[in-house]
Amino acid sequence: MIVVAVLVGVGVLAVFAGLHWYLWRRMVRDTTAPRTVARRIGTAVLAAGPLLLIGASVGESAGLPFPLVRAVAWPGYLWGALLVYLLLALLVGEALRPLLLRWFARESAEDTTASTQRDESAYAANTSTAPGAEPADGPTESAATPATSHAASAKGASTPTDRGRTSASAAPAQQTREPADAASARKQAGTAVDTEATQAVTATPKPISRRIFVSRAVAGTAALTAASTVGVGAYGVLNGPQVKRLTVPLARLPRSAHGFRIAVVSDVHLGPILGRGFAERVVRTINDTQPDLIAVVGDLVDGSVEDLRPAVEPLARLRARHGAYFVTGNHEYFSGAEEWIEHVQDLGLHLLANDRTELPGFDLAGVNDVQGERIGQGPDFDKALGDRDPARTAVLLAHQPIQIHDAVAHGVDLQLSGHTHGGQLWPGNFLAALANPTVAGLERYGDTQLYVTRGAGAWGPPVRVGAPSEITVVELAAAHA
Repeated sequence: MIVVAVLVGVGVLAVFAGLHWYLWRRMVRDTTAPRTVARRIGTAVLAAGPLLLIGASVGESAGLPFPLVRAVAWPGYLWGALLVYLLLALLVGEALRPLLLRWFARESAEDTTASTQRDESAYAANTSTAPGAEPADGPTESAATPATSHAASAKGASTPTDRGRTSASAAPAQQTREPADAASARKQAGTAVDTEATQAVTATPKPISRRIFVSRAVAGTAALTAASTVGVGAYGVLNGPQVKRLTVPLARLPRSAHGFRIAVVSDVHLGPILGRGFAERVVRTINDTQPDLIAVVGDLVDGSVEDLRPAVEPLARLRARHGAYFVTGNHEYFSGAEEWIEHVQDLGLHLLANDRTELPGFDLAGVNDVQGERIGQGPDFDKALGDRDPARTAVLLAHQPIQIHDAVAHGVDLQLSGHTHGGQLWPGNFLAALANPTVAGLERYGDTQLYVTRGAGAWGPPVRVGAPSEITVVELAAAHA
């Protein structure tokens, strides 16, 4: 068994490392040059991110001080959410990459063809005149001078008289020549101009290749998309849950209980990230609905009573006509369930640990989470529902939706659950559907209805995408009211 656990752990770490290597390859290696500042920074970020995520995940169980766990949790868990959407965006980019490369190659080929055609047209225009014919504008000085020199050389040596005449005519020509200093200066100026032109050409940056350009475009778009998604999702969580209202008709509910309102809240997950301020927003939101009863259906905390005592203190201000009731979730058993069971009662919540209470018009029952089986405190439906009056309506609080099958067997009319978070991070809802009969909302199983809330808080990353946080006011309705 230990060997299997070790192999599974090694496999998970290998996949984790492989995903980060792929991320480094696409986001850093393919977009930066070796030994540059950009590559060093990108590599450092992609090395620190997974280390912080691992530290946030195991920090508390490793016995690290709570302030340190809280300091690591924020960047670590946010990196976890960012990792999900960077990978999803890059996978989309993998499908677009060959299309973009093909499109840029075609554009480049078309530009090259057009440039070649322009050069050929210009060459044809310059060579269109007949051989020996002068251009329409007449001969230029540079064209005439070589012809004259050729004619003079063809006449051979000149006679003495000619030499005298030439000497006489050369004197005025010498007077028109530029001084030697002026000619030298002009030559140096021309050389300087040529040097500056050469330097300008040399200083022109080399254009990047199409492959690097596409890699940078894909990586940049992926980073922007992931950061925007995580930012909006974090704002939705930290801003507090929204109120959802739902009417559930129950066949056996008496008219006297028609319109009874239950505020259902689950998966608050107070811990190193969501603390006292978030708890105050949850309490204020619930109290503003003025419910008849408050049902806290598990996963209230992530941490010990000692560390989270200030965070949960606002729960003592929950107000409802028939009080607030609590059942354990799986995370309570990761955080010291026995201490929390005592502490929530000190805060004024009524514990339903495989127990029930009679309310006007119906029975309210609650069972422990299945995780409690590890310490001999698992769910006991017979204890909670076995000896009740079957003619009365039964409403059950059970953290996990998978407990619906036992609820059906015990004649429960309505089960209220949480646990799934609605998937929390899309496409996590598809994964949640593999392990839960209902991920979110109201569904019927035989004569029993199951309502699953998406929860008020968040586990791990304080981010929700496609699964907004909520508190649901369930209004019970008599079938013949």
